[in-house]
Amino acid sequence: MTPCRKERPVGRGLRANDIGLVSIVRCQNLSEITRHLVAAAMGRDKADLVIKGGDLVNVNTAEIISGVDVAIKHGRVVLVGDAAHTIGEGTRILDATGYYLVPGLLDGHVHVESSMVTVTEFARAVLPCGTTGIFMDPHEIANVLGVEGVKLMVNEGRGLPLKVYATMPSCVPAAPGFEDAGAAIGPEDIREAMRWEGIIGLGEMMNFPGVLAGDEFVHAEIAETLRAGKVVTGHYSIPETGTGLQAYIAAGIASCHESTRKEDALARLRLGMYAKMREGSAWHDVKATIKSVTETKVDTRHAILVTDDMHPDTLVTLGHLNHVVRRAIEEGMDPIRAIQMATINVADCFGVSRDLGSISPGRCADILLVRDLAGMRVEKVIVDGELVAENGELLVPLPDVTYPELATHSVHLARPLRAEDFIIRIPAGEANLARKKGNSHFTTVRAIEVIEAKVGTRHVLVQLPVESNPGTGERGVSASAEHDIAKVAVIERHRGDKGIGLGFVKGFGFKEGAVASTVAHDSHNLLVVGMADDDMAFAANTLAKCGGGMVAVSHGEVLALVPLPIAGLMSDRPVREVARQVEELEAAWRRLGCRLVSPFMTMALLSLPVLPELRITNRGLVDTVAFKFVDVFNPEVEVVRA
Repeated sequence: MTPCRKERPVGRGLRANDIGLVSIVRCQNLSEITRHLVAAAMGRDKADLVIKGGDLVNVNTAEIISGVDVAIKHGRVVLVGDAAHTIGEGTRILDATGYYLVPGLLDGHVHVESSMVTVTEFARAVLPCGTTGIFMDPHEIANVLGVEGVKLMVNEGRGLPLKVYATMPSCVPAAPGFEDAGAAIGPEDIREAMRWEGIIGLGEMMNFPGVLAGDEFVHAEIAETLRAGKVVTGHYSIPETGTGLQAYIAAGIASCHESTRKEDALARLRLGMYAKMREGSAWHDVKATIKSVTETKVDTRHAILVTDDMHPDTLVTLGHLNHVVRRAIEEGMDPIRAIQMATINVADCFGVSRDLGSISPGRCADILLVRDLAGMRVEKVIVDGELVAENGELLVPLPDVTYPELATHSVHLARPLRAEDFIIRIPAGEANLARKKGNSHFTTVRAIEVIEAKVGTRHVLVQLPVESNPGTGERGVSASAEHDIAKVAVIERHRGDKGIGLGFVKGFGFKEGAVASTVAHDSHNLLVVGMADDDMAFAANTLAKCGGGMVAVSHGEVLALVPLPIAGLMSDRPVREVARQVEELEAAWRRLGCRLVSPFMTMALLSLPVLPELRITNRGLVDTVAFKFVDVFNPEVEVVRA
């Protein structure tokens, strides 16, 4: 066994309090083995592995150098060039003739929970794709289980061949006062977390209004991170590139993945911010954002490619970061520059380029063998000098992992839900809200209009027919397939006593039934979208019984179910099995009438009150441009919540 990796089982008996007590070890600290590396480079000691005759993609100089050898000792590169003098009797030789040698890909912003599998299963999926390191933001589990949830995921990342770094979630809850999460994280938690091995910085600062307003709590979190000498990552989600963006960056925030236009990414690049260009399962932003460099020819050293959120079916069918690099190339990006954006630029952003990001002396020997750069089909994956994947298959065993009960019992409702819980009634005394047209009465309601493959929504007003309950005389508004309007509800599920928000959503195309999910960013309450109140109740209760997940139902029948028992976010099953379940769920959505690309992720953001323009939480509708509660019916009324 080489000294570059400490083997540590993380499986059964996974304990939240392990983190911070045991160091996360990747390659052995460079300071401890410098003499050994020098001896191998000089030929006094012999290399463990020599990769011979490959075409080096040199991300340091943006060039390809033909016929290069790479000598490796103790899991680190010691020499790039002619390595004949480093070969001894015990040296392994890998012939790389006909291959490009590419640094292992680094995902600079990813939520593992969005893959619906554990960190271990995520590693199983992405390593064969050439991703050798990730900088995850576990704020999904943090909103359910708090600091303990973060510890569980970081702990699991130990002992995996995938290098797992984490940013400490900054916005738990994402929008205080607008929603109810399962936990809260504050400056003291941030201060403590910055001492943990494996915590690389602060997670995406979504509360940009708080940053701009000088909120003491928000700036205290930033300050704790900066004092620790670590990176603050950002989330500036409005299309404003002037004073507000500059003030946001002035707070020390180093990066942002919320660019959706050429102008957004270009502004960030020009201001010295790392512009993370996103291509996930639902968010296809590279087509627009890559133009910030392809059409301007500006320097790309602050440009980064990320996935943000990828569902298991995407991982299985399209790949991971190699797919994002390929998409950038398809949109006109030079292949070498695209690879820089997923390797050395990421390492520079997080301050780890001494160890990662390039095939250079002293760096960890994380190397991909690729025949076609434009296609980015990875044939061999080497991590710390060991072949870990080949032709899409993982070659090394991964540890078993069992999550504790605190993570597997996270859905708590005060009582089973009933159809009447989803009735949207016209308030008493608001008779003027209903206007007669012909023989029918209509009223104007606010609706969240989703945009396919985009994170943003539109705040629209639509007219819907008013219905009267024959028994009670109450008047309400139902979903309407004719107008492509479904009902949407968010039920607080962490304690079960914080209420339910009701509204309307446009654009899913549902004709019948209901869908529900406990994946509902960021507080991950129980989110339901449907055409029939009884189906909405049935869908919600189904998930409560199985500990969370995603479900599609119609007429009291479950059409498809993806159980996610770990915090209501992740499965304990293999990634390919979860991918099959997701495929069945997507088919069920289509049966209900939805034709959107990756509709689950689009749905999951309906409850995120830090993205424009209109969202819904368990407390009600939120105008996320003005950051205020608004009424479902009366466009003129601002709602005040206690």
